[in-house]
Amino acid sequence: MAKKKAFALRLNEEMLKAIEKWASDEFRSTNGQIEWMLMQSLKDAKRDPKNKDE
Repeated sequence: MAKKKAFALRLNEEMLKAIEKWASDEFRSTNGQIEWMLMQSLKDAKRDPKNKDE
């Protein structure tokens, strides 16, 4: 599993509420939802990180 690095993320309140609602609907944590959203965006842009084995 990839090592995770913590950092601060500033969001406006309305955006955070929308993400929290979406996460709840998908049975994910807010952090998990943000990670999922970012990975989907990276995949869509064909910029997703590759495994070291590839």
